[in-house]
Amino acid sequence: MGDVSVEVGSDYVATVEIHRPPNNFFSMRLIEELADTFEALDAGGQARAIVLCSEGKHFCAGADFANRGDDENSGQLYAAGVRLFRAALPIVAAVQGAAIGGGLGLALMPDFRVAAPEARFSANFARLGFHQGFGLSVTLPRLVGPQVAAELLYTGRRVKGDEAVAMGLADKLAPIESVRDAAHELAAEIAMSAPLAVRSIRATLRGDLADQVQAATDHEAVEQARLQTTDDWKEGVSAMAERRTPNFTAS
Repeated sequence: MGDVSVEVGSDYVATVEIHRPPNNFFSMRLIEELADTFEALDAGGQARAIVLCSEGKHFCAGADFANRGDDENSGQLYAAGVRLFRAALPIVAAVQGAAIGGGLGLALMPDFRVAAPEARFSANFARLGFHQGFGLSVTLPRLVGPQVAAELLYTGRRVKGDEAVAMGLADKLAPIESVRDAAHELAAEIAMSAPLAVRSIRATLRGDLADQVQAATDHEAVEQARLQTTDDWKEGVSAMAERRTPNFTAS
């Protein structure tokens, strides 16, 4: 088994599960595998809606900065990420734990999010001396508005599941033991509608979102590369690894 599994039920709901527990850090391979899976489901005709979920404690804790490989080029990774936004089928994410950094970006790609109270959403980039990525420059203000998005990006603070629902970052709250079932229930309700109509409505509502994300990630990758040359970036990553408060120097 690779990093992703897929199972299509008799109710036309495809369950796409990430298998990189416990943190489900993303990688180039994972994002490409997800994109390949979504595109195959779009073309296959057997699924009408998708549940995106993860094995283990967390939905996606972002990038594994301690073990990044040579394939972790932001520009290439985000090019693969844009493919996710071009998927045709509606997607419901089941968020049981952390959706942090780029993992938050992945969580905001679907149409809907069902969150457990224990879920933690955080755009922690500034706490790392870094610029946001994965299209969050577009997707975060689209959901919560520019003021709330700015606060979350400037502070990097963590938002629990109930607050996420209150601010529009997530759509439904469910107990952690049934968060996946609740996501499946919503996806199955969508799948009961006429599939061609749902695809058409979704395309209208999302508009040029994928193109906006592509333009945003082009800029985000440049800013990330620039900031990765700074002392603050080194300090942010070190502080995270050592579980301490960073001491930034603006250099």
